[in-house]
Amino acid sequence: MIEGGDFTVTVGKKDVVAAVLPLQEHWLPLSNLDLLLPPLDVGVFFCYKKPVSGDTLSFGSMVGILKKAMAQALVSYYAFSGEVVPNSIGEPELLCNNRGVDFFEAYADVELQNLNLYNPDESIEGKLVPKKKHGVLAVQATELKCGGIVVACTFDHRIADAYSANIFLVSWAEMAQSKPMSLLPSFRRSMLNPRHPGCIDAYLDDLYVPISTLLPSKENNQPSDDHLISRIYYVTADQLDELQSLASRGGSKRTKLESFSAFLWKMVAISAAGDSAKTSKMGIVVDGRTRLSEGCTDKESQMGTYFGNVLSIPFGSENVKELIEKPRSWVAEKVHDFIKNAVTKEHFLGLIDWVEAHRPEPAVAKIYASGSNAGPAFVVSSGQRFPVTKVNFGWGPPTFGSYHFPWGGSTGYVMPMPSPMKNGDWVVYVHLPERQVEFIETEAADVFKPLTFDYLDLV
Repeated sequence: MIEGGDFTVTVGKKDVVAAVLPLQEHWLPLSNLDLLLPPLDVGVFFCYKKPVSGDTLSFGSMVGILKKAMAQALVSYYAFSGEVVPNSIGEPELLCNNRGVDFFEAYADVELQNLNLYNPDESIEGKLVPKKKHGVLAVQATELKCGGIVVACTFDHRIADAYSANIFLVSWAEMAQSKPMSLLPSFRRSMLNPRHPGCIDAYLDDLYVPISTLLPSKENNQPSDDHLISRIYYVTADQLDELQSLASRGGSKRTKLESFSAFLWKMVAISAAGDSAKTSKMGIVVDGRTRLSEGCTDKESQMGTYFGNVLSIPFGSENVKELIEKPRSWVAEKVHDFIKNAVTKEHFLGLIDWVEAHRPEPAVAKIYASGSNAGPAFVVSSGQRFPVTKVNFGWGPPTFGSYHFPWGGSTGYVMPMPSPMKNGDWVVYVHLPERQVEFIETEAADVFKPLTFDYLDLV
């Protein structure tokens, strides 16, 4: 039983769902880009209203559909049915043994419209999103007092990035509706093989760092009011247009992501005005699938189905005082410049070579290891391909869905996703220090609006 947040979650049955067909046990190495991820678990959840179809589905019936479809989907997505084991040199490797997915059934004595989605620390964390103790993926289906259901997953980031998780979620939903899978995953690691000889740009040493060179964490010495908290907001399409217009005043049109990120970077810097001599860092997660397939149509389709991590996190580092004083267009230009270097085929090929040169020493993105003592640091990861409306298991699309990623450490994390309202708005998951969140809510209340069921038109 899990209490708090004005409601209690009772976890009942636990099952293990394995692929419906027997699989030949084998080892699947992690790619060099997988090896850049520390052991991190990512959460994602979907909220559904009570089914109103002709034959009202019971919770048990919905769980049965979810489990059957999961067993079918795991035949193709067998990586999610395995477990991560260290190999002889200490690197993680995936044992594809069909150990299965831990599947929890739970009941929450709360109605969907009373779920405080704005504060997932209270309503989601440790309650509706499962803690993964074994394997690569864990699932929890929670029945709500109103007859609605929350379906949530937690997966090992070393095995899948958000793109990979998204295609799995859509395939799982397609299986539930007895549809053919629109996309079959590829685990062809040779597409991310290092070059011989390697070719490494020295600037990659500014982005990634061997873990052994990091100073001991000082998180435990942080003031209590600086702990990171999670919140979910929505940003209207009109506000996004306004942010883009202000960011583009220098004469170059900036993307919505660049414009939003520049605005947030400036707000975070202003919140740290008392430390104006410090430096603030902001990273943007870049997906390399389209970059690695540049100039090759065949590889484009192959990379489009690739399951694993194909990510890089370039970041900018600017003086807090300058971020405060310079116009928004200047900040947006800085964002554009540091992204520009990473959206190339050579960047990702070089990153693969960089990891190869450091193996088996584990490495990590330098911004993830940035302590708050150096100044505020956070990462923005675009979730615009989050297929929230496609995760329909047969009882209608979700009323709401979001990633949930309180990833630890002192570096913040922000993910903008499409709104389920399909009106151009964004839903934004924010995991930042409490003081920054309070400042943003006060000074940018016109942009960051708390996500409520009034907005989702459910009340």
